[in-house]
Amino acid sequence: MPETDTSPEAADFLALLASGSDLNRFLEDLVHLTVRQTSHAEACGLTLARASRPVTVSCTGPLAARADERQYDVDDGPCLQAMREGVVVRVDDMPAETRWGPYPALAAQAGVRSSLSLPLIVEERSHGALNLYSTERAAFDGDDEKTAGRWAAQASGALAVALRIADGDAQVDALRGGLDTRTMIGQAVGLLMAQERCTADQAFGLLKLSSQRRNMKLRDVAASLVAAFEADLPEAPPRW
Repeated sequence: MPETDTSPEAADFLALLASGSDLNRFLEDLVHLTVRQTSHAEACGLTLARASRPVTVSCTGPLAARADERQYDVDDGPCLQAMREGVVVRVDDMPAETRWGPYPALAAQAGVRSSLSLPLIVEERSHGALNLYSTERAAFDGDDEKTAGRWAAQASGALAVALRIADGDAQVDALRGGLDTRTMIGQAVGLLMAQERCTADQAFGLLKLSSQRRNMKLRDVAASLVAAFEADLPEAPPRW
């Protein structure tokens, strides 16, 4: 059996999955956890591709929102390059940057000095980017990239599950509403991904196999898995 991930990111991710939120809330919580776990990040935004223009579906606050929007306005920047080319893009000194036309100057005016953008890869294609920002020069190092990369992988897994269960509907609007049964299945798949250290497709296959063997509906199998995880969580201390 694959080794269980016991890193702080994995523990936070499991707790986030068990919270029962819809995908929109999940991604909102995820960007805040990314900032908390990535040592030098001050802000984070998550961009998804749309037919008309990219959109920030979650962010930690005004700094990330401004940095993202400046890129959308000029249709160029590190976030968009990461999303469109499926590569990690790091900027050490935004005022001295010569890539992306007018964007670096606009980002510097918005307070961004350095940034780190990671693609969200779903089924071997980039669907968005996870973007970290700092007001300090050369804020991000290799360790930050590794940590943020793990959170980008979690976001990619959540999107992969949502897209698969939505029967191929890749519209961002369909992903932002309440997912009902899909939310429960998505939580279960995410738990399996973290526990078994496998891909979203492999975790979904394990869930379907369990459903067939136990002659239970897929949602019921997912619910039992999530319930078992919640039962093992430590009891919260009383608030008095």
